[in-house]
Amino acid sequence: MTPLQLVLASESPRRRALLKEAGFNFDVVPSKVSEIPNKNLNVNDQILDIARRKARAVYEVLKPGRTGPFVILTADTEVIFGGAPLGKPSDKDDAYRILKLLSGHFHEVITAVCVMNSETGKEISQIETTQIYFKELTDKEIWDYINTGEPMDKAGAYGIQGGGGNFVQKIEGPFDNVVGLPMKLVRTLLTEIGFIPS
Repeated sequence: MTPLQLVLASESPRRRALLKEAGFNFDVVPSKVSEIPNKNLNVNDQILDIARRKARAVYEVLKPGRTGPFVILTADTEVIFGGAPLGKPSDKDDAYRILKLLSGHFHEVITAVCVMNSETGKEISQIETTQIYFKELTDKEIWDYINTGEPMDKAGAYGIQGGGGNFVQKIEGPFDNVVGLPMKLVRTLLTEIGFIPS
């Protein structure tokens, strides 16, 4: 049986690094789909829907020209506060607003992982949730962090593996889920879909 090639449909350097560290060989083919959530769905289903749309978009791009079977891996990570996704900050003031909201409170980080087998057409997706408690932040701490530029491309306006990690007082659930790819779940879904790492 021809081994399946793994394709990561993400531009995220953090996801690439997690997969590499786990020993996977893979190609990177970013998906070009809108990440605007479908407001008719609940939050979990919104995140799953985005991950699935990413997988299907990359499948449509790759299927006509690619030789050999492949498995597409996609993910969508959202920071949830008060039952709603916070998204990525639009500017520095928005980053301040988000970090001020998170200060001294619990929030959830939810990642939807989707895998799709090009040979069978089978698709599986599931979510992983991590709870995080932020310490009380001073305005100076928030602005010093915003001025590093780190929050600007991240859901929830912080990177846990960078300076944002200093704000975290307590974490319940997988750390790598907050970085953007819960590897235990990834391995489970890949095994389920018939992918054997080379």
